[in-house]
Amino acid sequence: MICRTDIANLKTDILDKVGQKIIVKGSLGRSKVFEKEATIEKAYPNIFVVKYEENDRNVTYSYTDVLTRTVEVEVFDGDSYSPLIPQAVERKKKYYKKQNY
Repeated sequence: MICRTDIANLKTDILDKVGQKIIVKGSLGRSKVFEKEATIEKAYPNIFVVKYEENDRNVTYSYTDVLTRTVEVEVFDGDSYSPLIPQAVERKKKYYKKQNY
């Protein structure tokens, strides 16, 4: 579940990284994925704008796209790329055996 604080924290993170290089990864459907280098251009209250380097095109994404992992963003920190949001930890579901009384 996404909370308002999650969105607010992501907004400030992205606002701090305006002008930095990133890698955007996402799905195109039917098991097709894309991975492109871009730069964060601007951040607005509900969306942020990235500019792809290969075709000089601007694309907007919402913060919920990143939080729901529809789009994955990795930020260049000078040496390497690191994910903007850490990988989710999978929790194993506990199954209880139904008991008959």
